[in-house]
Amino acid sequence: MTEMTYRRVGGSGLKVSSLSFGSWVTFGDQLDTGLATDCMEIARDAGVNFFDNAEAYAGGASETIMGKVFAQQNWPRWSYVVSTKLYWGIHDAVNMKFTLNRKYLMQGIDASLERLGLDFVDLVYCHRADPETPIEETVWAMHDMIASGRALYWGTSEWTADEIRAAWEIAERHHLHKPIVEQPQYNILERRRVEKEYSRLYDDIGLGLTTWSPLASGVLTGKYLDGVPEGSRATVDGYGWLADIITDESRNSKVRGLVPIAKELDCSLAQLSLAWCLKNPRVSSVITGASRPEQVTDNMGALDVVGRMDADIMRRIHDTVS
Repeated sequence: MTEMTYRRVGGSGLKVSSLSFGSWVTFGDQLDTGLATDCMEIARDAGVNFFDNAEAYAGGASETIMGKVFAQQNWPRWSYVVSTKLYWGIHDAVNMKFTLNRKYLMQGIDASLERLGLDFVDLVYCHRADPETPIEETVWAMHDMIASGRALYWGTSEWTADEIRAAWEIAERHHLHKPIVEQPQYNILERRRVEKEYSRLYDDIGLGLTTWSPLASGVLTGKYLDGVPEGSRATVDGYGWLADIITDESRNSKVRGLVPIAKELDCSLAQLSLAWCLKNPRVSSVITGASRPEQVTDNMGALDVVGRMDADIMRRIHDTVS
């Protein structure tokens, strides 16, 4: 297998594995600590050094499970990068959900660190923008979080380009720690924000990207071409809303068009889709997920495919999904 590559997160000096491992949907909902350990070990053996999480995943259980894996495996803290995200909250109380105010952020990071069993996270994201809290208040809180040593870098997830630029400019004006990274959805079927909306931010402010849903919630694996199989994420409690998206015939017809290209490259549809994301040099890391260890192994195989995706292959993929 091709060795893992490592990319800088935007204009920072932090390097993360080009393929990373995230816990959305799976940890706590589909994976217990045992399976999570197996998946994380395989990822780590493949060279993954970046593990992504969030406070809201499985109501905090995802962080707890990942923290147990870190503790049980006794991996040196210097050997991996871990992230969490704050905004949604897990307590049904005023100031504790759907906010980026200072009170919530300061208490939220402390709770996340407790669940993870860590003294600090390397990256912390503002999981969505908060129109009710002044961006300046959020920027100051994130700066103070880093200054206190509870996080090393901060970024955003699914913010607009204008919101990201506003936060960066506030930090620049007050000499505060700036947001260095955005975590948007990015895959063959969802390209606009990364390729269009953010296009000026990469050079203007050195924005990095750690992208999520590279397989479009499993659509790009081809497993939903004939309906929703038992045990898939669309059958997990609370994720039924995915069913309409992943069975959309217009999207699945595009996936069918990718099958011959994957066969030509002698790879799975998932590997093709992950490799396509990796071809974008603006992407610092592609966050993968898995509910079974063999899925992790298959995902890592995308590293072998990237070098075979020449300009003609990329053009054919573009023509197929456009």
